[in-house]
Amino acid sequence: MARVDPKAVLEGRIPGRPPVALIAGLTVSGFCAVVALGIDALYGGAGFWVGALLAIIPIPLLIALALMLDRLEPEPPRALVFSFMWGAGVAVLGALVLNTLGLLYVTVPIFGEQKGHFVSATFGAPLIEESLKGAVLFGLLWFRRNEIDGFADGLIYAAMVGLGFAMMENITYYMRAFDDGGAQQLTSVFVLRGLIAPLSHPLFTAMTGLGVAYAATHRRGQVLAPVLGLLGAMLLHGLWNGATTFGLGGLGVVYVLDFCVLVALIVIVAVERRNTVRRIEAYLPMYAGTGLVTPQDVRMLRSIPSRRAARRWARSVGGAPAGRAMVDYQLAATELALLHKRADRGVAEPHWFAARREALLGLMALARQAFLRTPPQARQGPPWAPDGPSGFLPPQAPGPYGV
Repeated sequence: MARVDPKAVLEGRIPGRPPVALIAGLTVSGFCAVVALGIDALYGGAGFWVGALLAIIPIPLLIALALMLDRLEPEPPRALVFSFMWGAGVAVLGALVLNTLGLLYVTVPIFGEQKGHFVSATFGAPLIEESLKGAVLFGLLWFRRNEIDGFADGLIYAAMVGLGFAMMENITYYMRAFDDGGAQQLTSVFVLRGLIAPLSHPLFTAMTGLGVAYAATHRRGQVLAPVLGLLGAMLLHGLWNGATTFGLGGLGVVYVLDFCVLVALIVIVAVERRNTVRRIEAYLPMYAGTGLVTPQDVRMLRSIPSRRAARRWARSVGGAPAGRAMVDYQLAATELALLHKRADRGVAEPHWFAARREALLGLMALARQAFLRTPPQARQGPPWAPDGPSGFLPPQAPGPYGV
């Protein structure tokens, strides 16, 4: 029997080494990031190291907060890393070059020194930066659209590319503030960019993420939705940059607007999570005949706390392998429900749907075997179904996927 790669099944990809395109993309992005850092280091002096430290320290926490949006169906780590590196490398270096060229050869010659900087910051920078950040989202839509199952996925990828871009941009801002005004000016800039608005770039690019997610999960709006999302990202970005010329009052108004947008995005994610739970309740019972899922198992899959409790139980009865098997089962079951969502919306090709369904059911069956081989005390029943029935107990009459 061929060995099954659970991660490959869950991510819907061919098992084996990362594809050449991914390796090339990470290499190019990493090279661009090194070049951008080298430019900062060349002109920054001591301020570069201070800026780098302040910009990098909060990134793990911000990434963790972003990933909390999609705990029911986490995205592939390799895609998340690529998105972050694209934002920190290609998007940053491209923006540095294009913004500088636009300032020197377009806005300043046409509008003059002061007004040229305003036009560049308010109109040029949002157009260039959001296009470069959004490019990776458009790439995911084109090459990996089946990985985007809803708005939360689009927001996660947007957050990754936005955080990568913001980290590199903050290094420059902190470095300049330290070199120009010492610790006092650095503190002011850090409070604004690091504490008051640490999610500004992810928030802007989230508009593109929404548009891309809509296009990936609906038959209509394949072009219009991503374009409108990109325009929304440019608008929010332009409002923020333009508000800086109006002092704290202008920034306060735009900050309130961005905060309202952030709350709206959180509401969208919460509603989508409830809808995912409803789909789990609606679609998984039809697979009861396979012996892989029962109503009690469906209840376990409904919430993050019950899933966490199930993983603890799995580790207690079968160790780390059983714990990993439970994670595989939970994620495969969620992917199966989302697969039916795509089919209902008409965005799943019949042959791909059938193959994907078989692969997910096969992974659920493989995960279940870890519990059928556990010691007798595990056979007394999991905590969510102590008296059964459950797919984690030996079935009375195995279905086609029973073991």
